[in-house]
Amino acid sequence: MARAGNHVTVIARPMSARLQQLRRDNGIVTVTGERADVQIADVLDEETPYDLIIVTVIDYQADAVLPALQRSAAKSIQFMFVSFEPERLRDAVGAERCSFGMPFVQAMIDKDGKLKPTISKSQKTIMSEQRWVDVFSAAGLPAAHEPDMPLWLRCHVPLCIGFESVAVAGERRGGGASWGEAKLVARGVKESFALIKGLGYPVYPKSKVRLSGLPIFILTFMLWMFSRVKSMRELLATGKEECKALIDRMVEAAPRAKPAINVSRIEAIRPA
Repeated sequence: MARAGNHVTVIARPMSARLQQLRRDNGIVTVTGERADVQIADVLDEETPYDLIIVTVIDYQADAVLPALQRSAAKSIQFMFVSFEPERLRDAVGAERCSFGMPFVQAMIDKDGKLKPTISKSQKTIMSEQRWVDVFSAAGLPAAHEPDMPLWLRCHVPLCIGFESVAVAGERRGGGASWGEAKLVARGVKESFALIKGLGYPVYPKSKVRLSGLPIFILTFMLWMFSRVKSMRELLATGKEECKALIDRMVEAAPRAKPAINVSRIEAIRPA
């Protein structure tokens, strides 16, 4: 975004190692030596009327920054993470300036704080507002408009926890989840889709409708195979805390489901 000519400020947690790395490098540096010059801060300047604030923390971590976002003079705030209850975020900052997105960019930071990004043209970051799709696309980040981003995010939660849970199991075994572990996760994924429908929401989009209807054996096989892809397993195993937090959100919502669901199947895939 910065190299495309946008004025970018990166906010890192106070006293964090990442903040120290960013200040040391005076910007973002990739493993290949490319750099992007950005402003670096450890707190949100609530008086600055930013055109856009992109919030990229994990869902449960957003609660800590919501008060500052509410007070912020920013014109638009975009939450870019999986959420089972996106409406609470929208209500917190105001529907008129809230938008949602899901970034399809694979990235890791090495021990020296260097970024290793993988941006695929076959996978597009999706967002709820076309104007931000245009900004991302102009910066070389493939993007597309999604008309019902809140529902898309909610219905992505079953897949998110499924892949993260099986990745954690695979990392624990050092080479892939067992068939029994993959089957346990598959049952949890199926029950998570049942919860969404029990709360009165349709499964969306069509690709997730098809996934939610797969037989347990096929879903188990998909998860079992996925856990054996080392690069993806290592990447998604880093989402252990996100997985646990999303499952906790679903368990809290489960009593409202009609008909009742077997919440123990969802709880069973929560990483220890």
